[in-house]
Amino acid sequence: MALVYLGLGTNLGEKERNLNDAIIFLSQEVGFVIRSSTFYTSKPWGFESDNDFLNAVVLIDTNLTPFDVLSKTQEIEKSLGRTAKTISGYSDRLIDIDILLYDNLIIDQPTLKIPHPLIAERDFVIIPLTEIAPELVHPVFGRKMVELLNR
Repeated sequence: MALVYLGLGTNLGEKERNLNDAIIFLSQEVGFVIRSSTFYTSKPWGFESDNDFLNAVVLIDTNLTPFDVLSKTQEIEKSLGRTAKTISGYSDRLIDIDILLYDNLIIDQPTLKIPHPLIAERDFVIIPLTEIAPELVHPVFGRKMVELLNR
């Protein structure tokens, strides 16, 4: 079994329901949801929109490989109404599920980068991640999440 941290975000439709539905699907398709952060409101990051985001981080105990988790999260996004991800830049979305961390693995492949390269740059990720795992050590930076939050 492995511990995987996933970042969730939505800025369209019934946002709270979108996150709750994603968490239910994740528990059915990926593994046991150990912990879920508070839902946080944030401004769009990397693009302009009138729609604020609702974000969360969940911790899941899974027996899936990192690439299987990626496949399952993409299937969940589609089943919840997500259209194809944009190739350049960011846009409004019903749901977005990002793999933030998978145990202490470091993966740098074209289709999968773990840890997520922007964890420490995005408050909407580092705040909820620190809420549920303040003492977790980033496998590349060698610093605790709470230290990255207080940078």
